[in-house]
Amino acid sequence: MILVTLGTQDKSFKRLLDAVVKSIDEGIITDRVVVQAGHTKYETDKLEVFDYLSIEEFNELTKQASLIITHGGVGTIMSCLAKDKVIIGAPRLSKYLEHTNDHQIELLENFDEQGYIIYAKDLENLNEYIIKSKSFKPKQYTSNTNNMINLIKNYIENN
Repeated sequence: MILVTLGTQDKSFKRLLDAVVKSIDEGIITDRVVVQAGHTKYETDKLEVFDYLSIEEFNELTKQASLIITHGGVGTIMSCLAKDKVIIGAPRLSKYLEHTNDHQIELLENFDEQGYIIYAKDLENLNEYIIKSKSFKPKQYTSNTNNMINLIKNYIENN
């Protein structure tokens, strides 16, 4: 199963769903595809589309998914990396009114350069990224949360 998640941004990201449907039509995607669409209204019989999912539903679908295709939302990416998932990240772009700026490009480029995800720079080539995902081994994510908590705790205790 493939999970496509568009986050909760109040702008549509129909362009990503169009690319996913095109990959289904071309036979590159043959798996079941579940979509958390947020504010993106999309109707098709090729995708199982939900506006929003509870955190429990999202976590269960993430657990089941062999591939996550997501917008460039750092929360979603970090959550999926912590679960050792293969991720394709596609940026929302301001020129398509999908976001107010293009910060997701830099974020996704950085994650890609470090070996954590596959950056889908051009959705016209989504098939290429999906094929790459079948052999992609993401870099192991290690949380730094405990280290940060200890640094803050030490600073507070010593100042």
